[in-house]
Amino acid sequence: MLKYRLFFGTVMTVLFAAIVIFDGWMDGGLTATAADDKAVQGTLLFLLIALLAIPAQLELSRLAAASTGGSRTAPTLRIFTPVSIIASILFAGAWYWPQLIEISPRIFLFFLPAFVLISLLLYQYIHYGTSGVLANCGANYFSIVYLGLFSSFVLAIRIDFGVWPLLMFIFVVKSADIGAYTIGKLFGKHKFSPKISPSKTWEGMLGAVAVAVIVAICFALSCDIITVGWWLAAIFGFCFAFIGQFGDLAESMIKRDAEQKDSAKSVPGFGGILDVIDSPLMAAPFAYLFFMFCS
Repeated sequence: MLKYRLFFGTVMTVLFAAIVIFDGWMDGGLTATAADDKAVQGTLLFLLIALLAIPAQLELSRLAAASTGGSRTAPTLRIFTPVSIIASILFAGAWYWPQLIEISPRIFLFFLPAFVLISLLLYQYIHYGTSGVLANCGANYFSIVYLGLFSSFVLAIRIDFGVWPLLMFIFVVKSADIGAYTIGKLFGKHKFSPKISPSKTWEGMLGAVAVAVIVAICFALSCDIITVGWWLAAIFGFCFAFIGQFGDLAESMIKRDAEQKDSAKSVPGFGGILDVIDSPLMAAPFAYLFFMFCS
């Protein structure tokens, strides 16, 4: 399992980096000057996020259906995938759509939640009537915010701050994942969160922090992302090692409630798409805040 995780984790990270760099080359986002930037930024990244939203919502739908809610007699939660997939993609593009049409992200994010809720209630009324209204609509809204709104911050980092800050963020979080898993497997003894994820250890957490700090400093120094000093990059790596692991724990809570080890079996060594994107999703809003104030 360890060798599969290391291999496929490295391959997916490199492929993601290649897509982001090619995307930046096409729209001028790779250069420091704004003169050669195209009007529309991050198109390939948005398409990748939109494509990943489909299997991720299907996986979350299966987990919701298997959720017990702490009771064997709990009603089945239903994710309305036609609505949740479209809504997730619309949320994910909150920073992308204003490049195509004259609407501010603020106005877009005011009206979209309202219309999404109306759509969920209409879908509930047509297909299920009064059975599980709050549970179904609540689960759907959670899935849309989790996969859609959180994803929008990934695209926002790319559009507002550029290619290299985005890659720094992704590489730090995913390298922390790999560091935690590797060191935890080899040396882990003291449980980090035994009730939610028994395999996580404090030794693995130390591995995550060490790797994340090294990667963050390397990015900051080589790509001139954080001009204040390398110490701020070290703080970034330290903090996002923990934030990324919290994102992993959040998804583990969902899987634990559904009594599933993995969200799916589509990615060797990881499980499903949700098992790959869980840590960057949760960390993306914090990364945007960091670059807004510290880059």
